[in-house]
Amino acid sequence: MNQPVAVDHLTIDVLIDNRSDALSSVGAGVTGEWQRAHDAGQSELSGDGHCCANHGLSLVITARRGDQTRRVLFDAGPAAASIDYNATRLDLGLPETDAVVLSHGHWDHAGGLPAALNQIRGATDKRVPVYCHPEMWHQRALPLPGGGLFPIQPIPTAEQLADAGGDVVITTDEQIILDDMFYISDEIARRTSYEVGFPGHMRRRGDTEPWEPDPQLLDERYLAVDVAGQGPVVFSACSHAGIVNVQRDAAERFGRPVHALCGGFHLSGGNEKIIDATVADLVSADVAVLLPGHCTGWRAVAAIDAAMPAGRVTPIAVGMRIEVAAKK
Repeated sequence: MNQPVAVDHLTIDVLIDNRSDALSSVGAGVTGEWQRAHDAGQSELSGDGHCCANHGLSLVITARRGDQTRRVLFDAGPAAASIDYNATRLDLGLPETDAVVLSHGHWDHAGGLPAALNQIRGATDKRVPVYCHPEMWHQRALPLPGGGLFPIQPIPTAEQLADAGGDVVITTDEQIILDDMFYISDEIARRTSYEVGFPGHMRRRGDTEPWEPDPQLLDERYLAVDVAGQGPVVFSACSHAGIVNVQRDAAERFGRPVHALCGGFHLSGGNEKIIDATVADLVSADVAVLLPGHCTGWRAVAAIDAAMPAGRVTPIAVGMRIEVAAKK
């Protein structure tokens, strides 16, 4: 592949995540929600000033190289209310967004996209590219413990995204975008024997079509930014492909070790049984920074933290800011 350029500085703002945690200690380069709220102009700490945690993920990722700054919205959480509420409290400047990347076709990552696009557009009628995979729009469903299926709300259509201000780019190919600062993967190579996807996940191609197994969610993509002297920072929103598969795929494509993994590692629910194997491979990969969130699950976070050297693991939470600077 063509290599993206290395950037001088990377800022990750957690707009939406399952967790709210303003009290736990954080690692170097991490700012918690309360400090962020103060920096955004809040004059006093209050309940109304807090961000709202919700089941899903949305990250505002800003890369700087020289005097160039580019911003990507990576996923948009489950609902408009969360986008509007949290973006206001964090003063994130969504109108400065240059592109939107949707990691895969699940409501908890795409439900807030029209609201986010409306904020990006603002009063200027600004339009931005929205990168999507053609398989994202199939209806999906989860198995119920007592039998039967629980259909998942479809994500907004390409037409709805266009109406909200998105220039929808539907592609299966890898992309290098925004002055070559951001890399969007194509299909993630499945290498490990134990990362088999989302057990029980189903889909159908139309309202009258039969349900069919869809554990691998092949529409999933990751986003990555190369920070000079550090290495790739990889954003994996849900890791249905397996977070170790994501890490290995990125390391191979960039030709060097992954510096950081950020997002949902999907080690909760039916995937709790692969926690030990996943942790062993993450330790072996020697990833310097681990930022698990969303669907990772508390059991996996605890196991990863216990196995890693002190200071490498910071579970992300809504309102948090993470900064990665170039290393000379």
